[in-house]
Amino acid sequence: MKLGRLAQPPGTLRLMTPQELVAAACPKIATLGRTFYFVPETAAQGEKLGLDVFEFYFLGRGGVLGDVDARVVTSAFGYFKPQLVESMWNAGRAKVSPRDAARAYLECCRDWGRDHFCDLDGLGEFCEAAEAVNAAADPAGLTLYAGISAEPLGDDLPGRAMQLTTVLRELRGSAHLVAVLACGVTPVVAHYIRRPDFFGIFGWSDKDVPVVTVEDYAALDAADELTDRLVLPAFSVLDDSGADALLQGLVAMEKALAS
Repeated sequence: MKLGRLAQPPGTLRLMTPQELVAAACPKIATLGRTFYFVPETAAQGEKLGLDVFEFYFLGRGGVLGDVDARVVTSAFGYFKPQLVESMWNAGRAKVSPRDAARAYLECCRDWGRDHFCDLDGLGEFCEAAEAVNAAADPAGLTLYAGISAEPLGDDLPGRAMQLTTVLRELRGSAHLVAVLACGVTPVVAHYIRRPDFFGIFGWSDKDVPVVTVEDYAALDAADELTDRLVLPAFSVLDDSGADALLQGLVAMEKALAS
């Protein structure tokens, strides 16, 4: 088994297993990968295309799937009320080709990296490690990840680093949706348990609030564990230096965005 290193002060580094790397890196990836979604800069680019920020979000993320029916996008996104996806998707694609919107959205992603990560050290090593994970990931059943991972990467390191972070976010997000379903939890229940404050934003109303059981909580915990197992093979390709580069890069990006 290949081992990584946990980012700690000099002299206190210890070997990190791939499981520990997944546990340490994936929450950071989940947060960093979405940071460009609703910022003013992204909204401004959407407005140039005639899209409001929410239309741009749905068309930008889902457009990697092509000009498909809203039902396909609903399936890939998982947690949104289908009527909301249909409304946003159809309104957006009436104005802009989904593939064009997706490419514009990814350029917003890269621009976010260029605006915030230009002065960071170690981006080359981070990108090398993230690309290795991406190349090793099996896209089978991971619809949204399969779409975004097929898009060309940016040539510059800051833009490429941000794009790779977003791609790996879709990797775990897609795997989690598969795991939730496999463990017998409906997406609406999973969403209500984990993000009740965002239930309405995702299109659901008070009458849609599900009855949640103790078994649902246990099944969702099992889904989290299964998600980690599903993405583990991809992260396991990293040796100790690669794992360290991945985690150190994520920590540096966090600090850059917090400053």
